Amino acid sequence: MTYEGVLTKMQTEFANPIQYYLVFDSSFLNMNQLLNKNLEINFVGYQCLNCGKKKKIFRQGFCYDCFYSSPAVGDWIMKPELSTAHLGIQDRDLVYEEKVQLQPHIAYLALSSEVKVGVTRKTQMPTRWIDQGATQAISIVEVPNRYLAGITEVALKNHFADKTNWRKMLQNDVEQIDLIAEKLKVQNWIPAEVQDYFYPEKNDLYEMHFPVLEYPTKIKSLSLDKTPNFQGKLMGIKGQYLIFQDGTVFNIRGSEGYVVKINV
Repeated sequence: MTYEGVLTKMQTEFANPIQYYLVFDSSFLNMNQLLNKNLEINFVGYQCLNCGKKKKIFRQGFCYDCFYSSPAVGDWIMKPELSTAHLGIQDRDLVYEEKVQLQPHIAYLALSSEVKVGVTRKTQMPTRWIDQGATQAISIVEVPNRYLAGITEVALKNHFADKTNWRKMLQNDVEQIDLIAEKLKVQNWIPAEVQDYFYPEKNDLYEMHFPVLEYPTKIKSLSLDKTPNFQGKLMGIKGQYLIFQDGTVFNIRGSEGYVVKINV
């Protein structure tokens, strides 16, 4: 069968193992059902996720113009400490920024290769950790806005990584670390404005189990710009990556806005 549409990040269901769905406008694929089967991916074109125009994707599924104008990709997305909606100060669109920034956020520790610190909206638990390929995660604090979570992350970057080593994550080269014990270390490291939100006795540890039949020893990253046609046997799904038998990995989220045909 052939499926065609614009790539967006796979939708997930927190189960054992994690369930993955590739959703198009008129169809969807349960990717777990395709494990140990051959897939063919063909690049068709581009479609900006913001304006819908068939323009080359610049970053994060957006064309160049939208990337530098849409409030959905302001600097505060990647750097939460730059959030200003709690002060009533606009970056690109205050109404949008208030909606996103002024809601409960979590600062957390996750284990995807080594322990990393990060920030997410409370509504994105545990989706954010699944997307990162984390095998375990635990919240540090729940705060009322993105700014407070952001300054917590900045403070803890001195002690933990803030990025996932995606190669180690995909090879399942993960350190075995007690996240509950790591959380108890951070109380004296978090900013004074956040201290009242820290509850050491609350240990909501999440564990994620991914549908992987075989982890790669060597990794080759698939770029549809360089390889517009690819065929391979699907051996696993972790984070937002498809893992193929020959060691090729395809980052679905990194290819948002690409129009593809998939034959299964």
